[in-house]
Amino acid sequence: MSSKLATRLLIRGRVQSVGYRAWFAAEAERRRLTGWVRNRRDGSVEALILAPAETLHDLIEASRSGPPAARVTEVAFSEEDVQESEAGPGFDVRPTA
Repeated sequence: MSSKLATRLLIRGRVQSVGYRAWFAAEAERRRLTGWVRNRRDGSVEALILAPAETLHDLIEASRSGPPAARVTEVAFSEEDVQESEAGPGFDVRPTA
């Protein structure tokens, strides 16, 4: 089994009020990943994902497009030093931070 990476994503562009969080959560759940996604007050979307490297790469690539109404301009990501429990037992859509 592959080791899991904790990665924080910051997605910018037209990503709020277009169903991006719900789309992202569905994509993460389809890949059986754990973590969360939320809107940020600056208009971006933030996600914390715990995933094997190859699955994470697939999700990052998909997040560059998002749902049909989204217009993603940037996907920044960084590895995080978090415990598995911080990512949660499943995948959550969280309130705006």
